[in-house]
Amino acid sequence: MQLNLQTDYALRVLMALAAGDRQSSVEQIARQYGISRNHLAKVAQKLQGEGFVVTFRGRGGGMRLARPAEQIVVGDVIRRFENLDSFVACFAGGGCAVDGSCGLKPALGGALAAFLDHLDGYRLSDLVPDRPAFLERLLAEPAVA
Repeated sequence: MQLNLQTDYALRVLMALAAGDRQSSVEQIARQYGISRNHLAKVAQKLQGEGFVVTFRGRGGGMRLARPAEQIVVGDVIRRFENLDSFVACFAGGGCAVDGSCGLKPALGGALAAFLDHLDGYRLSDLVPDRPAFLERLLAEPAVA
């Protein structure tokens, strides 16, 4: 299974905000990770809509976590950013000719449930266990080749 780019970026934004325990802008986070500012802006908008971050407009604007990192469940982030109903076509009622008579749907459904259950055991704070070291690495100037 591969997470979509939006989910990857959402987790990166949340980790950056958790590590800094402060307000940051999309521009700052995009530069720190070396990723597209425009794509990250869309992710930030969805993070706000899902209640993970609060945003501030204007000069000095940016975003910060809407609640403590210890209260943000990683599995919840994944569920809100991934389209898990279409993990396999038969999950979405794709009209499979052998639906109900094969073992693929329950096998993959069980694997997906185990994946999400595992991630439900992690909080955002668990992804950044050493906040100072994470922040130092994130803020370091990229090496010039």
